[in-house]
Amino acid sequence: EVQLVESGGGLVQPGGSLRLSCTTSRSTFDNYAIAWFRQAPGKEREGVSCLSNTGWDGSTFYADSVKGRFTIASDNAKNTVYLEMNNVKPEDTGVYYCAAGARDDHKKDSRRLLPEEYGSWGQGTQVTVSS
Repeated sequence: EVQLVESGGGLVQPGGSLRLSCTTSRSTFDNYAIAWFRQAPGKEREGVSCLSNTGWDGSTFYADSVKGRFTIASDNAKNTVYLEMNNVKPEDTGVYYCAAGARDDHKKDSRRLLPEEYGSWGQGTQVTVSS
């Protein structure tokens, strides 16, 4: 069973920074694509960023809305994938979810941030951007 545990959410002012963590098992970390999604009240879940794999040849992908502000990275020693959020905006508010999906290095880039590509989800962590 794939288990993902998010942490690091909270209240942050516009322009501030926050780092989210997603910790999983060694097996999941080594063999799955890991992504971050978010869902704002009344809106559909949207893909934020993903790692095609956590190895040396992994690729990163970002939604246009967060490019240049968010960074996804992994820590092999801790089986953890991070989402570093900088220069946050009120529209970044939502519940952030970590997800694991089948690793496919040949997947079309346009599919990498679609929720249906991921079969396992964490419980979510709330991020609120407000002054």
